[in-house]
Amino acid sequence: MDFNLTEDQKAFKAELTDFFLEEMKQAPECYQTSTPIEATYDTDEGFKFHQYMQKRLAEKGWLTMAWPKEYGGKEASIAEQVIFNEVHSYYRVPGIDRFGVTMFAPTLMLFSSEEQKARLLPPIARGEVQYSQGWSEPNAGSDLASLSTTAVLDGDHYIVNGQKTWTSAAHRADHMFLLARTDPSKKRNAGLSVFNIEMGLPGIEVRPIMYMNGSHFYNEVFFTDVRVHKDELVGTEGDGWKLTRATMNFERSGAGAYAALLRHFEELLEYVKTTKRHGKLLAEDPVVRRKLAIIYADLRAGWAHSYMIAWLQDQGKMAFTPAAASESKVFNTELKQRMVNFATEFMGPYGQLENSKWAPLGGSMVEGYQAVIGSTIYAGTNEIQRNIIAWAGLGLPRIK
Repeated sequence: MDFNLTEDQKAFKAELTDFFLEEMKQAPECYQTSTPIEATYDTDEGFKFHQYMQKRLAEKGWLTMAWPKEYGGKEASIAEQVIFNEVHSYYRVPGIDRFGVTMFAPTLMLFSSEEQKARLLPPIARGEVQYSQGWSEPNAGSDLASLSTTAVLDGDHYIVNGQKTWTSAAHRADHMFLLARTDPSKKRNAGLSVFNIEMGLPGIEVRPIMYMNGSHFYNEVFFTDVRVHKDELVGTEGDGWKLTRATMNFERSGAGAYAALLRHFEELLEYVKTTKRHGKLLAEDPVVRRKLAIIYADLRAGWAHSYMIAWLQDQGKMAFTPAAASESKVFNTELKQRMVNFATEFMGPYGQLENSKWAPLGGSMVEGYQAVIGSTIYAGTNEIQRNIIAWAGLGLPRIK
């Protein structure tokens, strides 16, 4: 594979850069002082800016650029989508409802009825709705197939009862794509189905799960005799696990995550070049230099790996990409953990400060230090990811 961009791709990257630099001048202050996730979903002003950017991206045709033209997309190549993800993440821009645009919409294109496509896809493409993901439960996280939320058919409606947890942005969502058990007599991944659910239906209660710093992103969602019309069943009843596996496999190179990490690294590098300790710049300390060099080398290796995944997907070699995507997730999250741990270490006591003029880099490293453990757990724990690498990537046997 060739890592070099074509002239058209370079021009596209430059166009994206100019656009995001200009638009982010209007971003509320929270986008400078909080992580992008907290800035987007915690405050009303942050979410309002996210909605504004959603509309702007839709106007430019970038919100759904990889979609088929018949659904309002541009049928952009995976390479173009990766470039967009990189630049978008590097400049910490909101505006992408990753649950609706990148997960549920492609699932609808593959498995839903024509009526559902006509009804549900246009509002997503126009940036008018926000989705949440109804998967994890208190006793079914990485082991999602053990979920217990039920959806039992009663006439023209399914009656939904159960609980979902760690539901990202549910307090801001208009809809949820829900995985529930439609045949309680079947166990594990059998008897599961997917539904499109409006969050305003009677019987749905959203309760916040607050961060330790008071920010609000996660939620638990309770369903008590919620009546969902049978027209909201996506695909065939009982095929929910197949749909869920498909949802997991859309563009998962991790390129955006490495771009965000590169931005943090560049800020950290500028800090050590301009900060003195005991009369010398931190950049002159051989321990600091060595650790930064190792982090940068790993960062570039991870970036190259993410491009390799995108190339495999573009070549149609999907059989390997689930394992490769797991590799990217493990490597990126653990690299970020090492970087923020090291940053707070050499920043000393100042590295523990937030919301203070004395906080280095606006407190971003201590925020990263507090949040990074979660990234090794959500979206499938790194232990689960290592199992996928072993089974799907290396062909190793499962232990029975």
